[in-house]
Amino acid sequence: MLIDAHCHLDFPAFDADREAVFERARSAGVGHFVVAGTTRACWDAVLALGGRDDVSVCLGLHPYFMESHRDADLDALAQALDDNPQVVAIGECGIDARFPETLEAQWKLFDAQLRLAKSRKLPVVIHCVQANDKVAKRLRQLALPVGGLIHAFAGSPEQASRFLELGFVVGLGGAVTFERARRLRRAVGSLPDDGYVLETDSPDMPLAGHQGQRNEPAAVDQVCRAVAALRSQSPECVAANSTANARRLFRL
Repeated sequence: MLIDAHCHLDFPAFDADREAVFERARSAGVGHFVVAGTTRACWDAVLALGGRDDVSVCLGLHPYFMESHRDADLDALAQALDDNPQVVAIGECGIDARFPETLEAQWKLFDAQLRLAKSRKLPVVIHCVQANDKVAKRLRQLALPVGGLIHAFAGSPEQASRFLELGFVVGLGGAVTFERARRLRRAVGSLPDDGYVLETDSPDMPLAGHQGQRNEPAAVDQVCRAVAALRSQSPECVAANSTANARRLFRL
């Protein structure tokens, strides 16, 4: 069985055919889905999906949506974790350096969520764009007890190694299918078997040849085959390793 270790099935892009999306994923061998929250306003929908046996959920405040966040949201996040012990991780949170105008506020929000994850001994799901080295440095300073996931990893083999040393795994998705992603593809080949999980980031991060289309968890199967080719392993081996890693990380 494959696990989509990071997707956003609560997004409106799936409102018209959400159950069909689940069915297509099951037909492709994807049997479990980890849905990450991005704003306080979406947490109820995420938690509702978590009522399914095949869905696990994370709650967090995403750096892309800084205009949606308020100071009170951090207290609300702590309360939501108290009220919903089924939540498997804090996230999606992190740093997106493409938006320098909000970077200071991003770091403040990210740091608060990291500290919350440390106090709750929960893994953290991190969105990290153009900030791998700085994020790794902060994670080393905080020494989180249970690590987490570097979602949509797009860095070098050396950057991947630093995250792994800190107890994290890296998320591999549609980006690995693009031939131009040479640095990432080298990193994929260098990872240990326990260093990665497969994900889609649905409805985003479509695979090569599907740019502009809605992504779905069924695509995990294609990501698995691409990763297997880059690692010179069988798809069955990659699927087994990714599933074991996701189960360990999220305590599924």
